[in-house]
Formats: sequence, structure tokens, C-alpha cells
Amino acid sequence: MSETGERIAKWLARAGVASRRDAERMVAEGRVKLNNEPVTHPATFVAKDDLIVVDGKPVDAPERTRLWRYHKPDGLMTTHHDPQGRPTVFERLPPHLPRVVSIGRLDLNSEGLLLLTNDGALARRLELPATGWIRRYRVRVFGAVDTKALQGLARGITVDGARYGPIEAGLDSRKGDNCWLTVGLREGRNREVRKVMAHLGLVVSRLIRVSYGPFQLGQLERGAVEEVTAKVMREQLPTDKKAP
Repeated sequence: MSETGERIAKWLARAGVASRRDAERMVAEGRVKLNNEPVTHPATFVAKDDLIVVDGKPVDAPERTRLWRYHKPDGLMTTHHDPQGRPTVFERLPPHLPRVVSIGRLDLNSEGLLLLTNDGALARRLELPATGWIRRYRVRVFGAVDTKALQGLARGITVDGARYGPIEAGLDSRKGDNCWLTVGLREGRNREVRKVMAHLGLVVSRLIRVSYGPFQLGQLERGAVEEVTAKVMREQLPTDKKAP
């Protein structure tokens, strides 16, 4: 096939099948066919009217990019399939939604704002720290809070050999040994808030993401999904020329 059109990994990402990186892995595993022929290289190009099949199922051409806010309850995995059989976010979404991927993740016991999109390439772009977006959390902790130690997180911290970038953290309220904190960070690495708090001698008993960049949880009800309008997307999403 001539090199016209779009690379298949990017095409699959925009179609909401998976992130570009995961799409490349799917190609390597032999799970993707183009016009009934196995795709052997992620740089294969897709042209208009080509037939793409993943795991034996045809994939529709990418639609316009769409974005949703979702209030994730705790007790759900942010994955399309959990080997341990635990319930997942995507099993609980309304049936009218197209196939979507999450922008970042929230672990099993975390709750709050999770952004969803039908464009895997956009998801990957908005997950990167280079985007500069701050993720903010309300965090309930048990233990003795040292406000100076919280302020020191602004310089970054190393925990068990892992270096975390600057973290904004402040004490909101205290009742006995239970406190509410507001925490903001730009990386959002796996269980970052829980690991850093544990390093400070604090046990996280509740973690709620209240914002991701310019998008807010607001009054969105637990388990509810709300689409972001095209106008807001144009205003808020970063472009190649303009950072958020």
C-alpha cells in the first residue's frame, strides 16, 4: 500500500480502540488486519474505505473527537478488562456511549473526575506532564499532619527511590486525627498521592479528584457522565500552537 492516509496505530487511537502505544502492541501481537491481511508494522498506512479488523471485529472509521466528564465511584477499575474479574468503569458506562478510553486513571479505591474520550491520541497527549495541567484532589488522611512537611513537597520528593516532581499540598481542616487536604500535581503517576502521604506517615482513607486541568468535577453526580461541548473543547484543549 502506498504511504497515503494515516498510520494505523494513530488511526486506531483516534477510533477509540486504544492508546497509540497500546495499538502498536496490538499490531505486534497480530490482532489487527487491514483489508483481510494481517498488519505487521505499526507504520502501515490506512486510506479512506480501507477495512480494519481488530480481534475479529470491524472497526468504524474515527468520528469527530468527543470528550466526557465522568464521576467515577470508588470500587471500579479504570481498565477495559480486569484479570481478577473486578468491576470496571467501562462496564458501568451508559450503553449509548461509543467506545471510549480514559485520560489517565484513578485506582480502585479512588473516586472523582475521570475524563473520557473516543480519541486515544488525544488521551495520550493530555496524560503527558508536558501538557502542564494540574490534577487536584481532596484527600482525607489519618495521622499527624506536619504542615511544614506538606509545604516541602513543593520542592519534589523521593520515595522508595522514585522521584516525584513538585506537589502542592495544604491542610484544609482537622478533626481529631482525621484531616482533609487539597493536593495538586502535574504528573499523576501510579498511586502517587497515596505513596507520598504514606511517606509522611499519613494513611489515605479517601481520595477524590476534583479537577483535571481546566475541567472540574463540580456538581456532577456519582456515576454520572456528561459530554463536554464542542465550544468548550475548542477553548480548553491544547493545540500545537497554544499550550493550556
